[in-house]
Amino acid sequence: MQVSTERIDKKQVELTIEVDVEKFEEGLQHAYKKIAKRINVPGFRKGKVPRKIVEQKFGVEILFEDAVDYVLPKAYMEALDQLEEDIVPVGKPEIDIVQLEANKPFIFKANVEIKPEVQLGEYKGLDLEKLDTVVSEEEVNKELENLRQRHAELEVMPEGTAVENGDLVVLDFIGKKDGVAFEGGTAEDYPLEIGSGSFIPGFEEQLIGMTLGEEKTINVTFPEEYHSKDLAGQLATFDVKIKEIKRKKLAELDDEFAKDVSEFETLQELKQDMENKLKTRKEAAAEAQLKQAAIEKAAENAEVDVPQAMVDAQIDDILQNFDYRLRMQGLTLENYLQYTNDTIENLRQRYQEEAQKAVKEQLVLEAIAKKEGIVAEDTDLEEEFKRLAETYKKEPHEIKEQLEKQGQLESVKHSIIIDKTIQCLVDHAKIK
Repeated sequence: MQVSTERIDKKQVELTIEVDVEKFEEGLQHAYKKIAKRINVPGFRKGKVPRKIVEQKFGVEILFEDAVDYVLPKAYMEALDQLEEDIVPVGKPEIDIVQLEANKPFIFKANVEIKPEVQLGEYKGLDLEKLDTVVSEEEVNKELENLRQRHAELEVMPEGTAVENGDLVVLDFIGKKDGVAFEGGTAEDYPLEIGSGSFIPGFEEQLIGMTLGEEKTINVTFPEEYHSKDLAGQLATFDVKIKEIKRKKLAELDDEFAKDVSEFETLQELKQDMENKLKTRKEAAAEAQLKQAAIEKAAENAEVDVPQAMVDAQIDDILQNFDYRLRMQGLTLENYLQYTNDTIENLRQRYQEEAQKAVKEQLVLEAIAKKEGIVAEDTDLEEEFKRLAETYKKEPHEIKEQLEKQGQLESVKHSIIIDKTIQCLVDHAKIK
């Protein structure tokens, strides 16, 4: 097979690929076997028609489409292996058939976008600011109060009790727009914590002061960004009835409380444990923020013409993750688009800027890794296998074998290189 390469511009190359007669003949033979199974020729059983008869009756051209489908992908992948190291195709190629005849080489052109050259700017000595990781007494007390709220007992309140902020109420409601009940706006025995902010703004506040068994009409305005476009920004009413009021009974913050809700004997030990955990979380958050700031600054200082094919692939990943999260909630992306009266094109457009930023950052990190000679050492891989083994309760060698079998080893190496590159940025930064 012969391959010639011509750079169209900084973002595109054109490959001219010539498949020799013998290789293309393999494709023709494959196509014949496939077609012979579905054609009828008098005097022959289906699948037993000789190839010469097929070509005489239908013309050799009948084999071309299936032959190309068989030969072209393999030839294209082999051609990629022959490219120079700095030419890395991204996205799907545009194919143009140059020569397609029997007993002649099969020739086609593949026009493909490639990873662009990155003009690195300053990436060492970046000025970064790290978040404060000091844990205040106020933060510990807030965490303690949250724990106290979670372990509160609920008391059913008697007749005549008025709803207060923090109460858990059970209510019936009917939502109406212009006096007509709208879809999804009616419920019975609906539980709602007052002050949780889980309902439409203004709804919960108007329940405060209502008494058990009381009925009332509440006026609200749906938010402009509400998911249903028919209701977004619209005035509506809700006919509500309070059917039950439960109120939290909070325990005293003392040693007995600590014993009941934790493994500690004293309240002071519980508070110290909370402080330690808050400290750990804040340090992890500060480290993550620092790394992201380093990535963003290094990317801002670099120049790169991001290929649209890479942006489109990134958007595909974003939508795939979004669809996965929706499915975890019992929905699908198609359901979401129907419910919000939106289109996949609009959704892709909204993610365009985010995807472009992510791709640029990735390209810059790869360029820095190459310049700094950062690689995934055997010891790095061993550590990663150990980490994954602990996560999935397996042996490191099992993880390695599984990754090799799935063809994911290069992806793991790439992740290690990127992580080491980010750490390099942080290690050489000027941090306040």
